[in-house]
Amino acid sequence: MTTVYDPAHTLDKTHPELLQKKFIVFTDFDGTITRTDSNDYLTDNFGMGFAARRKLADKVLTEELTFRDAFKQMLDSVAVNKSFDECRQIVVDKIELDPGFKVFLEYCLSQDIPVIVLSGGMEPLISALLQNLVGPNEIPIVSNGAGKSPQGTWEITYHDDSGFGHDKSLAIKPFTEARKNLPEGERPTYFYCGDGVSDLSAAKETDLLFAKEGHDLINYCKSSGMPYRVFKDFSTILADVKDVVEGRKTAAEIAEN
Repeated sequence: MTTVYDPAHTLDKTHPELLQKKFIVFTDFDGTITRTDSNDYLTDNFGMGFAARRKLADKVLTEELTFRDAFKQMLDSVAVNKSFDECRQIVVDKIELDPGFKVFLEYCLSQDIPVIVLSGGMEPLISALLQNLVGPNEIPIVSNGAGKSPQGTWEITYHDDSGFGHDKSLAIKPFTEARKNLPEGERPTYFYCGDGVSDLSAAKETDLLFAKEGHDLINYCKSSGMPYRVFKDFSTILADVKDVVEGRKTAAEIAEN
């Protein structure tokens, strides 16, 4: 299967103005910006079902399967029952936004703070959901895609060759490398919001990780000793980001709590 990752077309190349920003928020999408994971919803209701999906998820946790292989099996089970256009309409109709995200996004845009989605999901579904839930704001999205399968239905097209299908750290590393050349007091601050193990590599590239309450990412942070801040919804993140942006606290101080 071909991938879409091209080092010549990373965010720092396609959006070079981002390198000049003092703050950037990188965020996962499904289960972080949304209250329900759209891909899980599709799999549980129109594919293999909850029990079979959980069995695959458990195999990922025990490293019997890569996330990449398990996720493809889940989505392939949906593709035999629903067209991609039907899936897009289903998620627009059924998936809800985190109750605090729209206010959070408005604050960030008012402060010239880019919000960038890094997702293991599929860009057409993410774009449709964001358009429906927050309107036509310009939110850069780096994610997997979708294409026609050999069987004539549709299938996920992965961003890169990693075991996750999308190594989210690839989008952030050019920014962290660029800021190394700046004096410490002039270096931008990068935030990351996520809920799952696929967010860990990206979070390691940023200054403050917000890990969603009750999800797998917290367990991985605890086992690896990585600092993090628990969040229930984006109202928590907004308060903490404001404290950093407005100079009341540093990212390191917040991560310690």
